[in-house]
Amino acid sequence: MLSVKNLNAGYGDVQVLWDLSFSIDEPKILAIVGSNGAGKTTLLRTISGVIKPKSGEIQFKGERIDGCSSHHIVQKGIIHVPEGRRLFPELTVDENLLMGAYARRKGKNLQKSLDEIYELFPRLAERKKQKAGSLSGGEQQMAAIARGLMGDPEILLIDEMSLGLAPLIVDNLVDVVSMIYERGATVMLIEQDVQLALENSHYAYIMDTGRIVKEGESKELLDDPEIKDIYLGVQ
Repeated sequence: MLSVKNLNAGYGDVQVLWDLSFSIDEPKILAIVGSNGAGKTTLLRTISGVIKPKSGEIQFKGERIDGCSSHHIVQKGIIHVPEGRRLFPELTVDENLLMGAYARRKGKNLQKSLDEIYELFPRLAERKKQKAGSLSGGEQQMAAIARGLMGDPEILLIDEMSLGLAPLIVDNLVDVVSMIYERGATVMLIEQDVQLALENSHYAYIMDTGRIVKEGESKELLDDPEIKDIYLGVQ
């Protein structure tokens, strides 16, 4: 489905990702975890076309997409929910969600998708005529993910889903991620909260200084002594 090979990327003369490779062969919840500055966000930005790689390949369903525009990559079915939500604050929730459908693939019923999204996010349904800027932080994160789903993704990239949110809201979002997976999509979660990510994903890659330093089934990594020591604070 998605294949990343020998990827090198960064910002100007500053290289962030170093010869990074991984692949996704079937739908799953995949966690990319590591400390701040490990290169997690840069990886998502490169996959989604925001950053052009210096070298390496990114293939989606057999087609090279490295170097393609973000718009083209969205149309192919890879959608990025960036850190910071980036909603249009003066537009209503309804209008923000419809903005997410601008590049959706043909043959999808727009109103049906909107109804399904509001079933997934009943709190947003209650606030669909409110301006997005008036929502709480948790509601804005829900709206950002919902807007991404309106593009009918095969792979949804979510950057720092839990950042700054109350535990109850995070639990709600974790449930939503599970439902997205059950509907047949792959979810790639970027998280600084390593325990949250490993407890709620199938497979994980641990990043450090722009490289993948460890990978495996998430449940196994939770029991890994090195992971416990470095990332979970457990001796």
